Amino acid sequence: QVQLVESGGGLVQAGGSLRLSCAASLSISINAMGWYRQAPGKQRELVAVITSGGSTNYADSVRGRFTISRDNAKNTVYLQMNSLKPEDTGVYFCEADVGVATITKYWGIGKLVTVSS
Repeated sequence: QVQLVESGGGLVQAGGSLRLSCAASLSISINAMGWYRQAPGKQRELVAVITSGGSTNYADSVRGRFTISRDNAKNTVYLQMNSLKPEDTGVYFCEADVGVATITKYWGIGKLVTVSS
């Protein structure tokens, strides 16, 4: 069982920056880690993902503004969010793919990010 503990988030004005962190309780067999978000009334969507080797991928809506990074020694993934827009508002969830032969997804409980205009 892997627990993901998120920190960061909060309220910021448009154009501002925030940083999210997510620490995993175990490092064994953690593969890709990512951030998803869910805006009010919308489905959860992928924001960014990073593999254990450091390859990254971003949603088109955040590419160039957000940066995902990972510290494998600390079992922690980060999301640096710059030039925030009101449409970035939502609950941000950390996710980890765990396993070798079978991959299991684990989720954090989410952190609210609110961007005011």
